[in-house]
Amino acid sequence: MKKIVIILAFSLGFTSLHAQTENTSNDYNKWSIELAGGFNKPQRPMSDNYYTARVSPFTADLGVRYMMNNKFGLKADFGYNSFTDHGNSNTFDSKYYRVDLQGVANLGRIMNFETWTNTIGLLGHAGIGVAQLENDDLHVKDRMGNFIAGFTGQIRLSNRLALTGDVTTIVNAFQDNTFDGAGLTNSRGLSGLVFNGTVGVTVYLGKNTKHADWTVLSENVDLTAYDNKLAELEAQIKNIPSKQVIVEKPVTNTVVENKDVMKEMINDKYYSVYFDFNKSTPIENSTAAIDVVLTYLRKNPSASLDIIGYADQVGRSEYNEKLSNTRATNVKTIFEKAGIASSRLNVVAAGADTSIQKDSEEARRLARRVTFKVK
Repeated sequence: MKKIVIILAFSLGFTSLHAQTENTSNDYNKWSIELAGGFNKPQRPMSDNYYTARVSPFTADLGVRYMMNNKFGLKADFGYNSFTDHGNSNTFDSKYYRVDLQGVANLGRIMNFETWTNTIGLLGHAGIGVAQLENDDLHVKDRMGNFIAGFTGQIRLSNRLALTGDVTTIVNAFQDNTFDGAGLTNSRGLSGLVFNGTVGVTVYLGKNTKHADWTVLSENVDLTAYDNKLAELEAQIKNIPSKQVIVEKPVTNTVVENKDVMKEMINDKYYSVYFDFNKSTPIENSTAAIDVVLTYLRKNPSASLDIIGYADQVGRSEYNEKLSNTRATNVKTIFEKAGIASSRLNVVAAGADTSIQKDSEEARRLARRVTFKVK
């Protein structure tokens, strides 16, 4: 019976460790629709005495994107540019239409933006397509191929909507006419160059809560140390003579060879409370660890408790110390509301946990915690 109780208690802490990681399954949305509009600047080729404004309206873009995972995807989009005269230019009015298939890289996830923001993202995109330049006044219809590449900044408004700002470069191949339609390029190579700048919105589709753009997948965690500890506890209990096991009625603690096993497990940090990045409210699944420690304090009214707060190493040390203090204080408040006297609870702000790797997202998740020391 003692063996079952101890293993069950250890398992609660083990479950708490797992609960603070991101889901590794594909339960995130992958489809989105992108709408944007803005300005353009055709650089070349232009005929003599023909030119547009430095920033020229109008540009429109409609895209449909599919993310294969949270880092890479594909996008099909349709674009429209209007090229018109400006200032002392000869009069002209040209239209440019294109359709492209592009690869997309979620640079925000690749570069771990989540370590400092949950609302700003960055996409890179590049691909190929076909285009047509039209000038009805000059009876021009020029078909060509194109190469396209750019960057899209994102600001997440909700799980369904994000604002975007995009800068894109388009290089045309086999462009026979100048953008004004009044001249010939005399080139079959990469003669055309256009810069586009747009702002727009992305609408995320699907039944799940988050889209791949904002989903962080957990890495595999090395749990060897926890497995070894569990095996050690099992071995200790299996080898204990019955006369060395003291059971009081009602049961308060399990004592092994005059050791308070539950106290040791709490002090060895097997019960910890975890937090999301830059947050001071415990994640939902951390309540199991709080319940275990709370039960111990109730059954041991003479015991006092250090509540030790930590932050990860992202950010300034002064801020991390303040955040670790707030996390520990909030956990103390939970104990106080549960009836534990404030005099038995001591808050310790440990600041950033430098014992855990800074460059690993999974390690940083483990660093954002509150641990306990029973005295």
